[in-house]
Amino acid sequence: MLATLPIGIRRLYTSAMAKPRPPRRQPVIAHVAQRASRNGAPPPRPADATPRSTRVLDALLRRLPEHWRGTARDYLVLVRMDRPIGALLLLWPTWWALWLAAGGMPPIRLLLIFTVGVFLMRSAGCAINDYADRKLDPQVARTAGRPIACGRIAPKAALRLFLALLVLAFLLVLLTNRTTIELSFAGAALAVLYPFSKRYTSLPQVVLGAAFGWSIPMAFAAVQGHVPALGWLLFLANVLWSTIYDTEYAMVDRDDDIKAGARSTAILFGDADLPILGVLIASLLLTLLLVGARAHLRWPWFLAMALALGQFAWQLWMMRTRAPAQCLRAFRQNNWLGLTLWAGLVLALLLAHP
Repeated sequence: MLATLPIGIRRLYTSAMAKPRPPRRQPVIAHVAQRASRNGAPPPRPADATPRSTRVLDALLRRLPEHWRGTARDYLVLVRMDRPIGALLLLWPTWWALWLAAGGMPPIRLLLIFTVGVFLMRSAGCAINDYADRKLDPQVARTAGRPIACGRIAPKAALRLFLALLVLAFLLVLLTNRTTIELSFAGAALAVLYPFSKRYTSLPQVVLGAAFGWSIPMAFAAVQGHVPALGWLLFLANVLWSTIYDTEYAMVDRDDDIKAGARSTAILFGDADLPILGVLIASLLLTLLLVGARAHLRWPWFLAMALALGQFAWQLWMMRTRAPAQCLRAFRQNNWLGLTLWAGLVLALLLAHP
């Protein structure tokens, strides 16, 4: 077909095809982080890392030989040890389930298994999340400083770490019973599914809620040998809560996510984000009210719910301008909300079984 064209057009076509295409430019924020990494300087810390946790990490790392510090710090940041709030948001509903299932203080053995398991699974989830987002994170200001995004940890190394943490968590589950072991496979599948859900659905926060809340049916199964209706009701409450706080978190990155082509409930809700969050908060409190009624909890549980309502109102007020810093602040406040509900539950159970 090319031979039938006039010779001048053929030469022009051949010249255009032979001209090398300019390389695809990296996002500026990722380029700066990678240049710092090549020069031996520490990369800019992720924007959502807490200063206090970062100082603790740096103090601990000073005890290691100097040639190990950089690598150790990168792996600790990969599993979000500079941002422990994610583990706490996973821990509180796990403890809610353990205390409810046991009707009070759970067996120490199970408390240790699930507490350690929370930190292992959260770390594993962070590793697989950064592996899945290795092309997306460099385009988002908040995540461009993460170790994979700025080239300090290879994606395959993160994948190996994920598998190792998953094996350790499964070894802990083997110390429980058959029902809990069977449920753990679904939990592992949810942990893998969540990072990829933001590419195919606008509801990745709901998937996160299921992944974060799967410890609830597992805790009931470990204590009681089965999962009663109360366990699934509490699971639903956690899906609602996770959707609320992760939507607040996604509002921080909404503009960058739109440019990068990622999906989230923050993008889906658009200008109606705060009213929809209000509806979700009301649904959560109604579900927790049903939990309290079904478990015959005393007044401290309902007092904790009233305090939680005040905390949610404060979060919505903070986010009224939708400023990213205020949305991040509102997200972090959920740690105290989880603690409030756990404390109210413990006191309610103490009054029921003095």
